[in-house]
Amino acid sequence: MKVVILAGGLGSRLAEETSIRPKPLVEIGGMPILWHIMNIYAHHGLDDFIICAGYKGYMIKEYFVNLVLHHSDITVDLGANSINYHGGKRPNWRVTVVDTGMHSMTGGRLGRIRDHLTPDEPFCMTYGDGVGDIDIAAEVAFHRDHGLKATMCAVTPPGRYGATNIEGQYITSFVEKPRGDGQRINGGFFVLDPSVVDLIPSDDTIWEAGPLEWLAANNQLAAFKHDGFWQPMDTLRERTHLEELWNSGKAPWKLWA
Repeated sequence: MKVVILAGGLGSRLAEETSIRPKPLVEIGGMPILWHIMNIYAHHGLDDFIICAGYKGYMIKEYFVNLVLHHSDITVDLGANSINYHGGKRPNWRVTVVDTGMHSMTGGRLGRIRDHLTPDEPFCMTYGDGVGDIDIAAEVAFHRDHGLKATMCAVTPPGRYGATNIEGQYITSFVEKPRGDGQRINGGFFVLDPSVVDLIPSDDTIWEAGPLEWLAANNQLAAFKHDGFWQPMDTLRERTHLEELWNSGKAPWKLWA
């Protein structure tokens, strides 16, 4: 089963980092957030990835070309013109990086990798900037059971600001960063049938607009409810929060050993 990761946007709200690299290569704990996302899927046995690159996509290609080098000791025999790799724990992944256009929208990027999908085989899709302790295997099983075209992981967004209860002129209690208002949002972890690509007419198609709205209106979009940890990385504040969680040794999305 293939995993498609949208990794081509400009990441303008994280310009402090994305002026020099694509957002999926912004590091959490010394490793790109893309690496963290892929490990979440690999933990559930999904290790065949299609990366939809765009902005500074060559850097994503270079990262995977050199991944074995980064994770191993090496012996370089200059006379024999050879390199031997020693030890190191490197992932057993198959990674296809596709240039899906500098200015393509989210749906347009998905449309461009149509030929890399397996006909009649569902695939996973997510964005290259969010992590969570989602049970991917359970979501895939849920998708196969309900028989619809699409499954979306529905999450409760993390709170950003503390809330107060006020009686008269007195604050009677304070809650640090409550979890939203109870409404669920698009958590970005999808399971999709290949036929959804037919809903994408051009590079200008926004996945979250036309295709997703059509699927919802036609009762072809199921909600896989996730009540655990979920966190996007849209801003420097959120990147710092993820870094702090990782450094604490208690990152909730680290499901792998």
